[in-house]
Amino acid sequence: MFKRLNFFLTFLILKILMINSCDLQKQNEMIFGKLENGGNVYKYLLKNDKCEVELITYGGIITSIKVPDLNGNLIDVALGFNDFDSYLEGHPYFGAIVGRYANRIDNGSFSIDDNDYSIPINNNGTSLHGGIKGFDKVNWNVVSYDSINHNSIKLNYLSKHMEEGYPGNLNTYVTYTLTENNELVIEYQAETDKPTVLNLTQHTYFNLSGESSGDILDHNLLINADSFLPVNEKIIPTGEIKSVENTPFDFRKIKKIGKDINVEDRQLKLGKGYDHCWVLNDFNKKSRKIAEVNSTKTKIKMEIFTDLPGVQLYTGNFLDGSLNSKKDFKYINRSGFCLETQFYPNSPNNLNFPSTELEPGKKFYSKTSFKFSIID
Repeated sequence: MFKRLNFFLTFLILKILMINSCDLQKQNEMIFGKLENGGNVYKYLLKNDKCEVELITYGGIITSIKVPDLNGNLIDVALGFNDFDSYLEGHPYFGAIVGRYANRIDNGSFSIDDNDYSIPINNNGTSLHGGIKGFDKVNWNVVSYDSINHNSIKLNYLSKHMEEGYPGNLNTYVTYTLTENNELVIEYQAETDKPTVLNLTQHTYFNLSGESSGDILDHNLLINADSFLPVNEKIIPTGEIKSVENTPFDFRKIKKIGKDINVEDRQLKLGKGYDHCWVLNDFNKKSRKIAEVNSTKTKIKMEIFTDLPGVQLYTGNFLDGSLNSKKDFKYINRSGFCLETQFYPNSPNNLNFPSTELEPGKKFYSKTSFKFSIID
């Protein structure tokens, strides 16, 4: 009799735990929108005791990052929208996973093993961020979601051979994890069945004063890089690796983003501000701190770590007030900045840059993290 009673009680407890687990997952998973084909786009919540990150399966887009300011108030530091339609209507890659090839490939062409490939040209004579329908415009599959701790989610997308002109069936995984140290960790994994090129990044626009607070010119920024890549009229690197010494691109000592952004400089004119790739110091395929930025208003600090060779600083130069913020303000010029860790732009056409080729049988792995705290 006691054995039956123990069995029944054990079964009942397990049933209650399963129901509670399902209820918790539903609380942290919701339908955010629908695609034209009827498919659902889901929103997920990652959280710890202090921070919250919201993301959707469409584009793997991070829609919100809420971190505490000096007074403990949660501040949303990621630009984005409250509704799915706004993401469908067009936006400058807010919060998205970008691929297959982040940044630009000149003339939409490259070669691998004497095979020539053409990819869509969608930006001033270049192929930008994977083409017309890059990884930012597909609905990613959820491989796993930690419904107990609510701190990690793994997404998957299979990009078919010759999708957007890229060779090989590319199987890509992106894992977002929010640690107890207020660090948002992004891990990229990929495999291919044919030689291809690959450059993945995360395209969140940050404003550490709050996503509806105005421009980011008073943010203080440090980039651990002695050199950067000058560009031509198409924002394609010229091939030169230039010292930042005595240029507006020297962020080796922390300074305001707006300090030199409007000085007379041909490179700044070409990008209408900062839209360049920095050649990061100490590249040995191991993670290291590459940048730090803080808000003078909220005292929120963000540190960036990566194992990649470059980072693209983009200062929202083409935001023009036509997009509404989550608080119904306008995203004016330079309302946010991006620090896109990546390989160099147009690497497939420059043998002097680190290779972005991925071959069958080899596994690509990379990790970038954004750690939030308060200025000491």
